[in-house]
Amino acid sequence: MRYKILFISSWFPNKLEPTNGNFVQRHAEAVALRHDVEVLHAIGDPAQKELYIVDDQEINGIRTLIVYYKKSINPARNFFRRMKAYQRGFSQMQKPDLVHANILFNSVLFAVYLKRKHHIPFVVSEHWSGFLEINRAKRSKLKVFLAHQIAKNASAILPVSKSLQNDMKILGFTGCFHVVENVVNMNVFPPKRHQPQKFIFLHISNLIQLKNPEKILAAALRLRKEFTNFEMHIGGDGEVENLNRIISRHKAGDFVKTFSTLKIEEVAEKMRESSCFVLFSDYENFPCVLLESLSSGTPVIATNVGGIKEIVNGRNGILIRNSEDELYDAMKTVLLTKIDFDKPEILHQYIEHCFSMETISRKFDEVYRKILH
Repeated sequence: MRYKILFISSWFPNKLEPTNGNFVQRHAEAVALRHDVEVLHAIGDPAQKELYIVDDQEINGIRTLIVYYKKSINPARNFFRRMKAYQRGFSQMQKPDLVHANILFNSVLFAVYLKRKHHIPFVVSEHWSGFLEINRAKRSKLKVFLAHQIAKNASAILPVSKSLQNDMKILGFTGCFHVVENVVNMNVFPPKRHQPQKFIFLHISNLIQLKNPEKILAAALRLRKEFTNFEMHIGGDGEVENLNRIISRHKAGDFVKTFSTLKIEEVAEKMRESSCFVLFSDYENFPCVLLESLSSGTPVIATNVGGIKEIVNGRNGILIRNSEDELYDAMKTVLLTKIDFDKPEILHQYIEHCFSMETISRKFDEVYRKILH
């Protein structure tokens, strides 16, 4: 039996933030292999003159309805408008058997409303790194309190990593937990057929501070003093100007290449053309970018934070502490080919077995059927 599943999310790709929450979109696409999926999202636009604008379209085979509301400087008014936007959108959609909510922020209160008003059960996939223990001092008590109230109404809580599940339990979250990880479209990220002629280290992210792009660049500059047989490619949907200034100051433009936002197919191509992916974050949850790199047949260097150790092992990468010396040593080790990583097709098979659309779709399906049986 195919159920009707409605995805709502605190984050989802939209015209204002084209890549925000794209991992939620991929989860919806995975669920659509077995069920009839619709997506409803609401977001404020400060430049908008109309109070509400409805954007209703089909994206990758899934009806996706985004309601843009006029954003004000008043948080309470914005919350009211967001809930009204969800109501407007919901009135135009088929009644679901189950709501699949994402990220325990106040947008997900609409799932609580649907449960109480229409008796529709909901589950919550959790992606937020704010629940990780490392971020204890940064998170708002109000956000945690609100998240607890929402979670109490959920039929299941679905963190994307065991690490996140453990830290949520430390925070006092209770209920029915099932870990369902992030997903990779294997068709977009096939394995490379041959190793690149140049040795290329690659980093792709939103280039915010916690990703430490400047420290990755510093390690590459340090490595260049000893070796000239590699390039460093670094970029993504973030600010690259500061990196360009550092590159210019060190006259490193001959071996360090920056780039701006890429389409998903371009990301996949860049990964296949690279020799090693580098992720040097202060904290992470379950980064899709590592799954995508391994699916492309490219091993990784990554900090041992959050759920990364649930992805990376001695056959597909190197785990390091958040140490610039360890990053440099790991890059040097990989450059000198002192580790015999699995071949690209084996790396790809590992991701296909654990994190493919089919695998993740099946995991969600099992949860849904336990609730709706």
